[in-house]
Amino acid sequence: MSKISLRLFIAGRTSRSERAIANLRRICEQELEDYQCELVVIDVLADPQQAEIEKILATPTLIKDEPLPRRRVIGDLSNIADVLTALNLPPYIEGDLVR
Repeated sequence: MSKISLRLFIAGRTSRSERAIANLRRICEQELEDYQCELVVIDVLADPQQAEIEKILATPTLIKDEPLPRRRVIGDLSNIADVLTALNLPPYIEGDLVR
């Protein structure tokens, strides 16, 4: 089983942040169920140093650390196909992943 390491940077518990968290959890549970997804949510209001280290300019921002290459996606992650493509994860075709 391959490991996917993700960090989601949010700014407080806004509706946009909550939507991004829910969308990402759904992606991990439904689209990437064959992978070991490690998900960390970082609130930049509570931990501004992490935002500075990663040069987070907008939230929500998702960073994929593993597998390489590192990738970023900004937004509420509502378009699953675009998120998977941007993160260079398995191709998404008509509602299903090609495995």
